Amino acid sequence: MSFVTLRDGEDPEQLLKRFQTQMQRSGILRELRNRRFFRSKGEQERLDKARSLRRLRRRRNR
Repeated sequence: MSFVTLRDGEDPEQLLKRFQTQMQRSGILRELRNRRFFRSKGEQERLDKARSLRRLRRRRNR
C-alpha cells in the first residue's frame, strides 16, 4: 500500500504529483492492468517474449 504524508508548506498539487510518482515506481498500476483479465501462463510467457524482442530491436536500432 502506497501513501504519502503532507510536508510542511506543501501544495496539494505537489502532494498529488509525489503520490503519482510513487505509484509509478511501485508498479501497482501496471500490475492492476495486467491482472484485469486472466491470462494463462503460456499466454503470459508469449507476451513477455514479444515484449523482450521489441525491446531488443529498439536497442539495436539506436
